[in-house]
Amino acid sequence: MSATLDRPIAGDETVVLTVDERPRRRRLGPGPRRRFAGALGPLLLLAAWAIGSWTGFLSPQTLSPPWTVVETAQRLIEEGRLQSNLEMSAKRALLGLVLGVSVGVVLALVAGLSRFGEAVIDGPVQIKRAIPALAIIPLLILWLGIGEEMKVITIALGVFVPIYLQTHAGLRSIESKYVELAQTVDLSRWEFLRRVVIPGTLPHFLLGLRFAVTAAWLALVVVEQVNATSGIGYMMELARNYGQTDVILVGLVVYGLLGLVSDAAVRLLQRKALAWQTTMAG
Repeated sequence: MSATLDRPIAGDETVVLTVDERPRRRRLGPGPRRRFAGALGPLLLLAAWAIGSWTGFLSPQTLSPPWTVVETAQRLIEEGRLQSNLEMSAKRALLGLVLGVSVGVVLALVAGLSRFGEAVIDGPVQIKRAIPALAIIPLLILWLGIGEEMKVITIALGVFVPIYLQTHAGLRSIESKYVELAQTVDLSRWEFLRRVVIPGTLPHFLLGLRFAVTAAWLALVVVEQVNATSGIGYMMELARNYGQTDVILVGLVVYGLLGLVSDAAVRLLQRKALAWQTTMAG
């Protein structure tokens, strides 16, 4: 519904202004994306920590204030301890992530593209899904010792399950009409993978990758406290023995930042790779 307003101006000329009286529609979606909005939650958490420490609500013996943690981090950087341990932790997480993602994708493709493969693979993977990767550490120690192989494989065991589950679900969700069309135009197996399978499973795979990255950092926290001699977890375990709360908090902050940055990187990859999708995520 609209109304018109006549406003006389110079001479006999009349300008007709149209006013739209239709009610505005209520916005039901999440709204437009805001830059740096993801930093709001961590900043609020940091503010609550600082206020609690400043007012005395949080005891320094229980939880060191953030300014003390910053000073400790600077000292560890000057000594070179933080960089060396961070480098080792990142190396372990990356190796475990690459190995777990590779195994998960291969198993998902075999199980998703073959009924026989699904019968052989899906059951054991579902059994593994019910067993936490950390529960297998004692067995891996007996098999592999306490070296780097045990730590990397433990991380990979925590990573491959979400990759397999999401990729397999993506394969099974591809509509049969696309498979029939591929058969009609006589696509080769490789062309079928490239033109149908990969685009169809990519959204599910990237979602699984977000879960996998989180699982890698969770497993890393544990394996680095099992007879390790380097890494952020080892630094935290050593600080626990000496009652150094500030060093433990530095390690926790580093783990949190690593998880936050890696998840943001995967989300950015999702937005770039799936730019053709029109979803509420924008």
